Amino acid sequence: MKLTREEVRHVAELAKLQLSDAELDEYAGQLGQILTYAQQVQSVDTSAVPPTPQVLPLSNVLADDESQECLPNSQAVKNAPDSDDGYFRVIAVFDDVGA
Repeated sequence: MKLTREEVRHVAELAKLQLSDAELDEYAGQLGQILTYAQQVQSVDTSAVPPTPQVLPLSNVLADDESQECLPNSQAVKNAPDSDDGYFRVIAVFDDVGA
């Protein structure tokens, strides 16, 4: 399949690419080859092939969601680098200066 420079330029604009004239010529040939190959793949008869979402048998390996007792607050902040009255203390990210 042969692409024109204008078609390649249009695709490049959609991809927000700026291509030189030499690149337009080069990519016209390469994209043409890709589209030719895609046409060959589309011509393969797959009517006897069932839809296959996975090529390998998969099973759910996650544990069931079960309600459990919460971690006590004192144990939750036990290894915190800095805590105060049962809360994690962190460095301020936002500052009111200049607001």
